[in-house]
Amino acid sequence: MAIDRRSFLAAGGLAGLALAIRRAVAEGRLTAEPWAPPEGQALTGTRWGMAIDLEACAAHPGCTACIEACHRVHNVPRFDDPKREIKWTWKETFEHAFPAQENPWAGEERAELPVLVMCNHCENPPCTRVCPTRATWKREDGVVMMDWHRCIGCRYCVAACPYGSRSFNWVDPRPAIPEIDPSFPTRTKGVVEKCNLCEERLAEGKLPACVTACPYGALTFGDLGDPESRIRRLLAERPSLRRKSFLGTGPQVFYLV
Repeated sequence: MAIDRRSFLAAGGLAGLALAIRRAVAEGRLTAEPWAPPEGQALTGTRWGMAIDLEACAAHPGCTACIEACHRVHNVPRFDDPKREIKWTWKETFEHAFPAQENPWAGEERAELPVLVMCNHCENPPCTRVCPTRATWKREDGVVMMDWHRCIGCRYCVAACPYGSRSFNWVDPRPAIPEIDPSFPTRTKGVVEKCNLCEERLAEGKLPACVTACPYGALTFGDLGDPESRIRRLLAERPSLRRKSFLGTGPQVFYLV
């Protein structure tokens, strides 16, 4: 049976990913400790990004420390009803996170891999272009922001995001917050919310909560505009994937394979 070049490369890449994950699980190999910022100084960068080590995550599929930390510090509510679910970071299977990489002959092991997903803080975010009130915009350092006071709940940004990274508050979220952190604002009924790349922590010289909470060093945050940054070195040394990059959004979250 004939096979075209694209299918051949996709099959080879997925086979390599499955092999790398099995090897990492067997060896217990994890990434190094995350970069520590200068104490007391606001973090500044030309283009913030994130690298997620799929091998490290696959080795610990039940770990949710990063998700719990993100939702705790940002007062994300917990609803039992999935139709009202609010999520900033969560996990998908590999086949749902990377539908363009789907290969029915790659094996079930790869398809069931837990993949951490979040807002990709795209280079060309479609969500910001459709907002009629400019409640969402991209900063010069690449962080895609939300102003919940300006959001009118039209949900145009929700429809425009190809990653499902935005949630809408159908009801007042505050009663569903287990323990409110007074240092971060709560939201109200009728507004959209999403990951803000911990911009409030960056202003205090701290790394994103998900990065510091990961006990296995699977998340690397840094300045993609700095060739000497750790994230740039990792991306130069290891192959990586991006979610739906064929759409031209330029996601700035990379998955190391």
